[in-house]
Amino acid sequence: MDINREKAVIDTVDKRLFIDGKWIDASDGRTFDVVDPGTGQKLCTVADATPADGRAALDAAVAAQREFAATAPRARADMLMAAFELLHQRVEDLALLMTLEMGKPLAEARGEIAYAAEFFRHFAEEATRIDGGYQTAPAGGARFLVARQPVGPCLLITPWNFPMAMGTRKLGPAIAAGCTSVIKPAHQTPLSMLALMGILEEAGVPPGTVNCITAMDANAVSEPLIRSGLARKLSFTGSTRVGRILLEQCAQKVLRTSMELGGNAPFIVFADADLDEAVDGAVAAKMRNMGEACTAANRIYVHASVIDEFGRRLAERLATLTVGRGTEAGISVGPLIDEAALHKVQALVDDAVGHGARVLTGGSAEPGDGYFYPPTVLTGVPREARMSDEEIFGPVAPLTPFMSEDDVIAAANDTEYGLVAYVFTNDLRRALRVAEALETGMVGLNQGVVSNPAAPFGGVKQSGLGREGGAAGIDEFLETKYVGIAWA
Repeated sequence: MDINREKAVIDTVDKRLFIDGKWIDASDGRTFDVVDPGTGQKLCTVADATPADGRAALDAAVAAQREFAATAPRARADMLMAAFELLHQRVEDLALLMTLEMGKPLAEARGEIAYAAEFFRHFAEEATRIDGGYQTAPAGGARFLVARQPVGPCLLITPWNFPMAMGTRKLGPAIAAGCTSVIKPAHQTPLSMLALMGILEEAGVPPGTVNCITAMDANAVSEPLIRSGLARKLSFTGSTRVGRILLEQCAQKVLRTSMELGGNAPFIVFADADLDEAVDGAVAAKMRNMGEACTAANRIYVHASVIDEFGRRLAERLATLTVGRGTEAGISVGPLIDEAALHKVQALVDDAVGHGARVLTGGSAEPGDGYFYPPTVLTGVPREARMSDEEIFGPVAPLTPFMSEDDVIAAANDTEYGLVAYVFTNDLRRALRVAEALETGMVGLNQGVVSNPAAPFGGVKQSGLGREGGAAGIDEFLETKYVGIAWA
């Protein structure tokens, strides 16, 4: 990739805070570095918001709420459709920007821009379908009027692994419902969200409706906003550990919350599964985003009668994937997000091998620039290994044998998480039986990717609260008001 093109794309993004429709520096002038994980080198600096900057952004959202809530649903839909079209028009620049700050290969980055845009199109359609109700009271002496209204100003906190799509997945329903917002992207990947602010501004979203603050110390900026009571909702995507902290903060002001937290996804391959299909699904479920996804297959259970063949095929497939900087041609696997992530993945692999797991391919990082880890397959991973409980967040596929349906369901459910599970079998009754028994919010049957803007995304147990996407996605940003009418 031409270094001049990389610099030109970075230069198109305003790196200041976006508050009340204006681009401004942090109030104390501070900035922080954005680093390319493919080289470990600095890309640029962006504004480092103070708590006062965060409050200014929230005040702008509060001031804009009444007028924006009164905006016609069709007008809000038109804003989202305009942003949808702009995302597609600028897909090449936006994909390169994402690859530079996050590392994923350009082909995946292009796919994420298209995926992100679909949230705007989906919620543009939902904006005009917000409904209510009118009915006769059962005793006949009154009428019930039910209205749906925007919940109010929202705080939106997004992660680094899908820096554009996680923003549109929250901003789409917020705008469609008539809610103003303050969004804070992860400090590792602020550029994609700042670019999105420019697109929303161009699409006609009014000043104050969407505000963006970038900050190194997320808690110092977000906690005062949560505790102020001025926001009425928090939507967060990130780790379960941070989610618990935010829920405690929200409890003081009884904020409405949506939480998309950690995962520990089981991937189950029964003896009757089509192994070619199962391997394809495992590659998709494991290697998307270098394994840095809460939906990534984290525990791969394969029936003992086919685990050797499945492991051989999977290892052969992953060994052919090319690792390198995501901007380069022919790259399948980019770098991990930072050095800490690289060390964590290596520690989890070393722990599993120490507990008896066997390496079929990969298994150790090569020294050099960037935070690269090779696609790795381990077999015979025991329950005692740390990766049985901890998210790997890297390109490591751990295989564990099982014998019976009951045993594998018990193993799959033996976790505090419950986001997604994957099941591969050609037995329809078993597929439905296992899908019902799994304690997860989503199940992929004979497929390795479940995410879709038109489907409700979310988990159970400590994988989160609420749903994003689908018709349920806009419900998270609406309150239900009941009006009782006396009837003479």
